[in-house]
Amino acid sequence: MASETTTSKEYIQHHLQNWTYGQHPDGSWGFAHTAMEAKEMGFWAIHVDTMLWSIVLGALFLWLFRKAAKTASADTPSGWQNFVEWIAEFIDTSVRGSFHGKDKLVAPLALTIFIWIFLMNLMDLVPVDWLPSLAGWVGSTVFGADPHHVYFKVVSTTDPNATFGMAFAVFYLILHYSIKNKGVGGFMGELTMMPFQAKNPVVQALFIPVNFILEFVSLISKPISLALRLFGNMYAGEMIFILIALMYSGGLAMGIFGGFLQLGWAIFHILIITLQAFIFMTLTIVYLDMAQSEH
Repeated sequence: MASETTTSKEYIQHHLQNWTYGQHPDGSWGFAHTAMEAKEMGFWAIHVDTMLWSIVLGALFLWLFRKAAKTASADTPSGWQNFVEWIAEFIDTSVRGSFHGKDKLVAPLALTIFIWIFLMNLMDLVPVDWLPSLAGWVGSTVFGADPHHVYFKVVSTTDPNATFGMAFAVFYLILHYSIKNKGVGGFMGELTMMPFQAKNPVVQALFIPVNFILEFVSLISKPISLALRLFGNMYAGEMIFILIALMYSGGLAMGIFGGFLQLGWAIFHILIITLQAFIFMTLTIVYLDMAQSEH
């Protein structure tokens, strides 16, 4: 929480800064000790906390679902098996309702997207100071680092690098299936011959640049909207948790009031966490369906 030696602005900035590894201006590689150092590292800097938590939660998802599959029993199913089967049935119903092709990748992809994003979003319910404080203690105890310079964000989806990474992966699949099912000519025809058409070849030729601009904007907006929607909602939710946490430094009464606010926002935020994972999954299914369908 914010202390007497830390202003509210510094407290917020500290919680919104990623643990960054990259190249310093002098050419050496290492971790950034300040937010300014992190900015100076440029494009090739790595947000270690984002990578760490996304990989850990992805591995957790695989382990939990693999465990359910290995111990599955038709006679005496466990509670965890029933829960996993319920999720799989829910995903299967969503895919069947939105995807009209026969590709075997879409359903596993939808399941992976939904659970992985849900788990990353779920980290937003962990009190904002717990894990960063633990990371600061480990850094100061084990590595002798200044705990005030230890940055540790635990919600990967509040980092646009993570959300854009997932969105670009979906965008690659959109392009892949579009070209695979329609060919390069068919795909380029969709970008240049729609939506305006004319029987006169000369007029149609004049429509080509207009069609391309409209269709290209529509195409490129898909990954951008996927990434920014998820990032924006989770970043805003994290910011509210941080602002509520500031109330704990305002005395006992403000601390109690802040506790009730935190609980209320956490309960409401469960809906946002689930909804954002569902929206990302559903739009991915729809976009892949559009990529395999005629214009």
